[in-house]
Amino acid sequence: MKRWMAAGILCIAVQVGWSQSVNQDAAKLALMPLPKSVAMGQGELALDGHFHAGFPGSPDAKPDARLDAALNRFLVRLDRECGGIRRAQHEAKDSDPLTLTLQVAGPGEAVQGLDEDESYKLTVTPSGATLSAATDVGAMHGLETILQLVRIGASGCSLPAVTIDDAPRFAWRGLQLDVVRHFEPVSVIERTLDGMAVAKLNVFHWHLSDDQGFRAESKKFPRLTEVASKGQFYTQDEMRHVVAYARARGIRVMPEFDIPGHSSSWVLAYPEIGDGRTLARLPDEYVEPVVELDPTNEKTYKFLDMFVGEMSAIFPDAWFHIGGDEVEGKGWKTNPKIQQFMQKKGFKTNDELQAYFNQRLLPILKKHGKRMVGWDEVLNPALPKDIMVQSWRGEESLSAGAAQGYAGILSAPYYLDGQKTSETMFLADPIPADTKLTPEQQKLILGGEICMWAEQIDSGTIDSRIWPRSMAVAERFWSPQSDRDATDMYRRLRIASLELESVGLMHITGPGRLRRNLAGSSDTKALDTLAAVIEPVSFGEREDHQHTDAYTSLNRLVDAVVADPPARQEIAAEVDAVTDGRSKATGAALRSRFENWQQAAPELLALTGQSSRLSDAGPRVQQLAALAALGLESLAYLDAHSIPPAGWLDKQKVVLKDAAQPSAYVRFVCLPALEKLAEAAAK
Repeated sequence: MKRWMAAGILCIAVQVGWSQSVNQDAAKLALMPLPKSVAMGQGELALDGHFHAGFPGSPDAKPDARLDAALNRFLVRLDRECGGIRRAQHEAKDSDPLTLTLQVAGPGEAVQGLDEDESYKLTVTPSGATLSAATDVGAMHGLETILQLVRIGASGCSLPAVTIDDAPRFAWRGLQLDVVRHFEPVSVIERTLDGMAVAKLNVFHWHLSDDQGFRAESKKFPRLTEVASKGQFYTQDEMRHVVAYARARGIRVMPEFDIPGHSSSWVLAYPEIGDGRTLARLPDEYVEPVVELDPTNEKTYKFLDMFVGEMSAIFPDAWFHIGGDEVEGKGWKTNPKIQQFMQKKGFKTNDELQAYFNQRLLPILKKHGKRMVGWDEVLNPALPKDIMVQSWRGEESLSAGAAQGYAGILSAPYYLDGQKTSETMFLADPIPADTKLTPEQQKLILGGEICMWAEQIDSGTIDSRIWPRSMAVAERFWSPQSDRDATDMYRRLRIASLELESVGLMHITGPGRLRRNLAGSSDTKALDTLAAVIEPVSFGEREDHQHTDAYTSLNRLVDAVVADPPARQEIAAEVDAVTDGRSKATGAALRSRFENWQQAAPELLALTGQSSRLSDAGPRVQQLAALAALGLESLAYLDAHSIPPAGWLDKQKVVLKDAAQPSAYVRFVCLPALEKLAEAAAK
């Protein structure tokens, strides 16, 4: 059979005893995101020295280059997992039976769009596996699922017998990355895209301009990078490379050039399109004064026409993000020419002037084959319904846009610098079960985007801020709405985290490397003990005291710890087991944990006295020792079935309150569980 078969042809296998419950069957596996449908079969498929993967039909029926490269990457990763796979594949003859058969109807659109069919079907039996998909993108998603199914046993690798019928819930599943506040080299972008492919995310939203810099080379307007990038920008060849690298993994690239606000970099380079205020340099911090473009100047639109045309030749995606957020308009209010224009047009507010700007910008985008995307602020009845709104201000804003007939995507709950838990973001839905939107209005909610702003990250810390939490959000965008089991999500997330590391991400190794640097030693056991039970505070809490900019050294304790560490769930589960009287062994494990805290405290105090980079962590170390004492005393009273003396619980609550206070830009993740333990002991 030729590979380019009709899209409707499916590979069907019959098995006995398949369960109809996705959750029950998926619970036996470690798939993330959860597929739409999972049915377990009997037995397993061995992945051994006879492994052969390929496409049905004659040797001339070769796949297109993109799918062939995807299969090669799959084989490398599978070989790393199992060993012997590439040797077996190399030695296999064309006539040898296929262990894994890929049946793909066609490559998909030349420029991937919202209508791309990303579905796939996977059937695994003890005699072979078949992956069927309508497009390359669907097949690539299926290959990721196969890698997650791999089991390693004493006798080698295998896949469980299973049938999976899968397709995403939302067409738009994005990750937005700010590369302005801290520039990220191409190598970081590449490994971010590799992680997105694992997570089945399909839109890379590249935030390329802001007040603090301009990161995209323009040959028509070279001063944008000569004057406003501090030498850190992507050449046009590098941007084309990123687009190609992303497409090879089934990911679209949407650029964002923020206008008319957040435009200091534009105006520093080309003051003639600005609001009349002058800039001597780029603002380093986001709190510094900024300027806007002049919406009343015809030169502004001629400039944007040329610029959008140039960028459109680099970024083929249909959508073009114009930013549009947080336009203060201070220069608009003080510029007599702009005020005169507003009076002539009858505009009384900056919002009306911004709507006029977007009305003028829209035909420019259409001229170059682009559709407009903007943040909440672009939502205005003056604009037609074919724009899209990205909601950073909340679900209500998104719903309001949909109710008015505007397409939208949700980002408000998925700001990674808010340091929310994976569970909190996982349970936040673009279309909640209790939505008041009609079915037709719900169709306008295209999905969502995770947002990573860069004021407090650099190339050494970015991975640990994005991953693995983004996997939890990716599941929300892909999997059925009924997927709400946070406990099982965390089980699978810990496994997926290791998979992300295997494709080159450094969310595990990066913080460990920084802790070694902080300790000045390869022995970081004490520092690791503290790091395991703390996490960074939110962006706003940190920014209140540390105004980070491109020159800030991100090398302190807060930069060497991860958001939502496993200890939060582990300690909570251990405390639940102990207070419920379910497990003496768990009590012993919890006691050992508290003893480790106690033992680590003296060494940590010595470190804080020796290093200026750790000096602000001294109070946290003392609190760790106090929390250890609280835990051990609580366990002792529970074990002895005795009541602590009067005032004991009040004393422990003081310890907990002290530990909850801001310090060193980190917070303890275990305080609610320890409070529950102390209260149980007091009873």
